[in-house]
Amino acid sequence: MRRIGFRGYMVIAIMIVIVAIGGLYFFNINRVAPTATKKVSGVQITQRAPGQYQTVIKDGRYLVSAARGITATSEPNSLDVKHFESNLLDLAKSHFKTSQYIFQEGQYLTSDTVTNLLGRKSKNNTIGLNPEDNGKTDSSREPIYVQTLTEQDFMTKQGNDLKLAGMVIGVAMNTQDEYQKERYGATYNQDISTEDRIAYGKRIAPQIIQQVRKQSGVSQNVPIVVAMYANSSSDSLAPGNFYAESQSDQGTNLTNWTDINERSIVLPKEATDTSQLGNDENNGFANFQNDVSNFFPNIAGATAVANFKKSTLTSLNVTVTTQFYSQTEIDSFTTYVSQSALKFLPSNVPVRIVIQTANELQAILVRNANDKTFTITTLD
Repeated sequence: MRRIGFRGYMVIAIMIVIVAIGGLYFFNINRVAPTATKKVSGVQITQRAPGQYQTVIKDGRYLVSAARGITATSEPNSLDVKHFESNLLDLAKSHFKTSQYIFQEGQYLTSDTVTNLLGRKSKNNTIGLNPEDNGKTDSSREPIYVQTLTEQDFMTKQGNDLKLAGMVIGVAMNTQDEYQKERYGATYNQDISTEDRIAYGKRIAPQIIQQVRKQSGVSQNVPIVVAMYANSSSDSLAPGNFYAESQSDQGTNLTNWTDINERSIVLPKEATDTSQLGNDENNGFANFQNDVSNFFPNIAGATAVANFKKSTLTSLNVTVTTQFYSQTEIDSFTTYVSQSALKFLPSNVPVRIVIQTANELQAILVRNANDKTFTITTLD
């Protein structure tokens, strides 16, 4: 009998390993593949966090709006984008309770419809909300009043389906319109008075309701809330605010307009600001600013946006600009900022602190109302 040498044993061993691995692969692919390729279909509802809406997921993906983010012109102040949408959702909670309704991103106004609504009225655009261009290039020109529209839908369960039970339409109105006298020429600002803005918004609100009710799936008696928002000017360090709302319960009829007492101010307050709003918050922020500046000299500046509703502080967003580049410096500074913020900044409202250089984000600190600590995220 011929003996098998060492090399032969190695060949046999390798073949055994290959066969074993192949068997395991075949066994596992037959077990795992069906689960990995399984798709979720239909409409699902997310779990509701305390005080928040459940949201809609369709075929395994979050249901987004096709018309979101469309504007009449370039957005004059980027601070308004997030503030407009988040505050609109907070406003909706006073009309549609989070325990009874499910939130859905706008699904009824198409991108083409919103684009036409935000355009100027003309022979080719009969539904345009902005006035026809009169050809003027001075203060007598017709400005762009309506900057953007946002639709939010509120649903209720009907068996295994969802039924549209209410809508909120946010309308962002310009307080300042940028324009050019000639193509690629200089940019000019045309101020829009508070009186003109409010009057124009009330005039076009029934037209908005009319167009919304024309969309397939929107009945003539679903309640529709219209909320008017005043954009901030392009150079403002604070975002704008919602200033009025009305509701249509049927057709294009609107109830009486209700004033919304919201305002955002920048801290530290300017010496020329003689109003009493935010004085206590301003003093606390000044102490915070001095404390962190004395501890770390490499601070370029610190500002905050304080948001008020009916003269009561609702949230505080702080930005601290540094000149740190060492990760150890950033970590030490972030820890100290969190301790100083707990000492000097309001404890009964949400506080968000962003630490950044002129070019990059370094850390984010977040504390919910009445929390005892900040959640800190540093970016290495």
